[in-house]
Amino acid sequence: MEQNQDVKDKKEDLSLEEAFGQVEETIALLEEDDITLEASFKAYQEGMKLLQYCNEKIDKVEKQVMKINEDGGLDEF
Repeated sequence: MEQNQDVKDKKEDLSLEEAFGQVEETIALLEEDDITLEASFKAYQEGMKLLQYCNEKIDKVEKQVMKINEDGGLDEF
């Protein structure tokens, strides 16, 4: 359980660009011919966690933009 928290803390320090970079690295790893089933499953799980993190970051920014639109009258772009 403590290790999962460490992974979560490490992800929270990542920018969105860094997280997408790690997703790309994970995809490259999964595309290798000599990866074991266990390693590919672990990489897949980490990749899914990274994608979830990216999605949450994007959702947060979208909500902030929508709030600015409501409060400040800015138009959506």
